Amino acid sequence: MSKTLDSIGIKPNPDFTQLRQVLFRDGKPAYVPFYELFANTPVMERLLGKKVTTRIDTVEFYYRAGYDYVPVWPGVPAKRGNLVDRREGYPVQDRAGFETYEWPKPAQVTFTEFEEVGKVLPSGMKMIGQTGGIFEMAEQLCGYETLCFFLADDRRLVADLFDRIGRLYLHIYEGMARIKDVGAVVISDDLGFKTQTLIAPDDLREFVFPWHKKLVEIAHRYDKPCLMHSCGNLAAIMDDLINQVGIDAKHSYEDAIMPVQEAKKKYGSRIAILGGLDVDRLCRSSPAEITRFSNQLIDECGADGGYALGSGNSIADYVPVENYLAMLAAGWARR
Repeated sequence: MSKTLDSIGIKPNPDFTQLRQVLFRDGKPAYVPFYELFANTPVMERLLGKKVTTRIDTVEFYYRAGYDYVPVWPGVPAKRGNLVDRREGYPVQDRAGFETYEWPKPAQVTFTEFEEVGKVLPSGMKMIGQTGGIFEMAEQLCGYETLCFFLADDRRLVADLFDRIGRLYLHIYEGMARIKDVGAVVISDDLGFKTQTLIAPDDLREFVFPWHKKLVEIAHRYDKPCLMHSCGNLAAIMDDLINQVGIDAKHSYEDAIMPVQEAKKKYGSRIAILGGLDVDRLCRSSPAEITRFSNQLIDECGADGGYALGSGNSIADYVPVENYLAMLAAGWARR
């Protein structure tokens, strides 16, 4: 029988100011906090020992697992519940598809989830607002191959596409950042794969980063940190993300690309480094090995602040719960 959260002795005492201190690199916090983009619902259910069917259940999980926040998403209505319905293929295959696509109106975006979670948020906790990324949305509307063709054949259409998506995202991030109990926002936009960025760095600089920068500026206007979650090899654009876009923290690390300890040494004087316990390692190691490596990350990355413990990506439903618990227990024992 799998263990539950009760088995590792966490005594919740959330304090989002500790994570905020990490995200803004404002000295060394009282403890190394946890950060996760999200935990998959089946994992939450196994660790709680019950079905997760309500907002209260989700909040309970993050509270009892020792997090200082709950991740929350806005509502973006569309025909079948998603901005892009994959059963209909990729709707933007040419200029006509762009013009006829039923774009959500900013006024249709809802923040009800934030209101409802805020009603049951334990003292000391905040919400972190997040949604899918601007580049990802363009990729999903066109398909990756078609987007690449557009970059070669119709850059005016590419500019119009990102402009339409970007203006919607400005409204979304303004809506999230202004909420009192939102402590930070995340730009979750996968820009790379194992060896390089998905499109040329110069194309990201032209079409994507100006919008990312505006999202960061919105967060900072409300004195809230803006995190970047982005998978892949971003070596060619990290200086852009730090110096031009202005992100406060970076999440998503893979040992085969750049181990988190190396990222901390290379970028940790300029941004906070989050997570980094490689998901492959998290899945294939023993709990004892996860305990040792979690302590190693705390020692090597958390010694001077600017670091939060967590996975290299997210807690997928195939992550052994015993290993996830081992990571949490190791982090909690050091508080």
